[in-house]
Amino acid sequence: MDHNIIFERKKRSFTSYTPHLLLAFLFTLLLQTVIIVESKNLNYTRYRQVSGLRLERIQRHLDKINKPPVLTIESLDGDLIDCVHKKKQPALDHPLLKNHKIQKMPTRMPKGMNMNINVESRNERSGGAWQMWHKNGTRCPKGTVPIRRSTVHDVLRANSLYEFGKKQRRSSFLLRRADAPDVVSGNGHEHAIAYTESGQEVYGAKATINVWDPRIEVVNEFSLSQIWILSGSFDGSDLNSIEAGWQVSPELYGDNRPRLFTYWTSDAYQATGCYNLLCAGFVQTNSKIAIGASISPLSSYDANQYDITILIWKDPKIGNWWMSFGDNPNTLVGYWPVELFTHLADRATMVEWGGEVVNTRANGQHTSTQMGSGHFADDGFGKASYFRNLEIVDTDNSLTSVNNILTLAENKNCYNIKSSYNNKWGTYFYYGGPGNNPQCP
Repeated sequence: MDHNIIFERKKRSFTSYTPHLLLAFLFTLLLQTVIIVESKNLNYTRYRQVSGLRLERIQRHLDKINKPPVLTIESLDGDLIDCVHKKKQPALDHPLLKNHKIQKMPTRMPKGMNMNINVESRNERSGGAWQMWHKNGTRCPKGTVPIRRSTVHDVLRANSLYEFGKKQRRSSFLLRRADAPDVVSGNGHEHAIAYTESGQEVYGAKATINVWDPRIEVVNEFSLSQIWILSGSFDGSDLNSIEAGWQVSPELYGDNRPRLFTYWTSDAYQATGCYNLLCAGFVQTNSKIAIGASISPLSSYDANQYDITILIWKDPKIGNWWMSFGDNPNTLVGYWPVELFTHLADRATMVEWGGEVVNTRANGQHTSTQMGSGHFADDGFGKASYFRNLEIVDTDNSLTSVNNILTLAENKNCYNIKSSYNNKWGTYFYYGGPGNNPQCP
């Protein structure tokens, strides 16, 4: 039997066949040893004396989110990709989606979009980059969706089971300027972003982003590059956000590989929403793109550049927010159902594009976690990270180039951004930086 492929012959995975035996084994292992996860450039958290009760709670949660697979594919990077029947995916556990009927296709594509659309892409090299689990040649069967399996160790790296898969709430909303976007640095989040003026009617956004593997200093920091679709008040508890891009997060994934990710919240990151499919919400429709799976190949300094294209837009008839990945052809990944949102049930009022890192100042200094390539915007093509061909979806459901963008970087000596325009890339910007350096102590 091919050891890269694990066929599931029963309705439940191995972790659910013998839960008590598994829990006993894990408890003994974790209690008697100090587990140190070694990885280049990373200081991973050490776990000591995990109680049997906590392990039971974790296993119950994993049984809930790891749905019984039809087929499991072992990726070369160590991920297990479960092919789950689309009607049994985690999204449908959401109480607001109890009677939800999965939408197979958007009712309309944005005008001006490349009309070479596939529900199932025949070209895995989406936007120049693809996913590591594709390398062994096995795909999920039709009618299933690929879901990265979560493990006990994934949960143990989080601060708590409740916080697993969630962003830290941005606690310093009152510190932001009235005219600034949804970014605050009071809890260690730092940004280099471009954004639209607040109050516009926006129904989607698009960009092409090159992919790097920035260095992360400590396990509970991350570096990401994404699109934010926003509505609601930034200084209250009703902010709605839809997010997608690539990120490196040792805490979430256990390694330093860049991965395709999604996020959503309808209450300013308080209780709703999560990364990827780690809670009910996002409905996946594609059998060849795994959210949370690593991206390959990657851009190299002064060498080949590889990028991904992400488009998020609101179905003008049904109201669901669809996401496509890749440019030629566009691959429909799935959607955030309109039922999940309050303000975004109507429209977005701001879009942001750019990078974000967490700066914990673990050693009493600014983190050396890199944003993007780890190089400043002035270094330009092949050295700095970029977002190109920035577009929004307007009230007419048309993709239009963004002409007027504002930019923001809280600490330009650590990370910065520089925008421009040309006929080939439309509106674009370079961004990023090394973090800690002589000018960023």
